[in-house]
Amino acid sequence: MAKSKHYYIRKSHRWLGLLLGVQFLMWTIGGLYFSWNNIDEIHGDHEKKHLTLFPSNITLISPTVAVNNIKEKHPIDSVISIHLIDILDKPYYQIQCITAVHSDNKHEMHKMIHLADAENGVIRNPLTKKEAIEVAKRRFNGDGVLKAVEYLKSTNAHHEYRENPLPAYAITFDHPTNTTVYVASELGTVQKFRNNKWRVFDFLWMLHTMDYEGRDNFGNLLLQIFSLFGLFTVTSGFVLFFISSKTFKKTH
Repeated sequence: MAKSKHYYIRKSHRWLGLLLGVQFLMWTIGGLYFSWNNIDEIHGDHEKKHLTLFPSNITLISPTVAVNNIKEKHPIDSVISIHLIDILDKPYYQIQCITAVHSDNKHEMHKMIHLADAENGVIRNPLTKKEAIEVAKRRFNGDGVLKAVEYLKSTNAHHEYRENPLPAYAITFDHPTNTTVYVASELGTVQKFRNNKWRVFDFLWMLHTMDYEGRDNFGNLLLQIFSLFGLFTVTSGFVLFFISSKTFKKTH
C-alpha cells in the first residue's frame, strides 16, 4: 500500500519532537533553576567578608620606587596597572607590567605580575600555601575549617576555575555549601568563590547553551542545528494541523 503523502511529515515531526523534547526539558529545568535561585548566592556573595580598608593616614612609598626595584631584575617595557591591595593586614602594590625578553635574535613580550611592599618598595615572592590559606580564611564568611588545599598550575575547559589567573590555590572549606576559595598566588588576592549552587548552575548552563566545551559559546554548531530542527518541527506541526483539519480534507 502506498504511503500517505503526509506520512513522512508526520514521521519526521514525531522523531524530531522526541529529540527536541529532551533538549527542551533541559532548557526548562535550567530556566527554573536560574529563575528560582538568587544569583548572589550562586556567586557566593553572601559568603564573602568585606575587603579590609586602609586608614586615611596610611604612609605609602611612591610606586615608582617599586617599579625601579623590578627594573633591576627585569627589563620592563611598560606598566599595565598598579593596584594597592591588602595582604594579611599589610599594604602591597600589585604591579602588572610587560617585560621584554631577548633570546636567539627574538624579541618577545611577556606579561608579568609583581607584589611590592607599599611601605618600602621591596619586591616579595608570590603567596605561600600558608599565606593563601590565611587570605582565604579572612575572606570566607564561615567557620573556616579546612577540608582540602590544591595548588593549580593549569585547568581545562570544564574546570570550575577555568580562564582565571594561575597559578592559584584552591582552598576548600568543610561547610554545608562545600565552598572552594581560589587565591591567585602571584596576584595575592582571592579570585573566585565556588559552591554547590554554582556547580549546579554551571552544569545546567552548559546544557542550556549546548556548549559542552567552554559553556559560553552561543554560536556553536550544535545549537544552530537544534535551532533549525526546532524551526522545522514547529513548522511541520502547523502543516499537520491544517492538513488534518476537516476544512482541508473537504477541499481536497
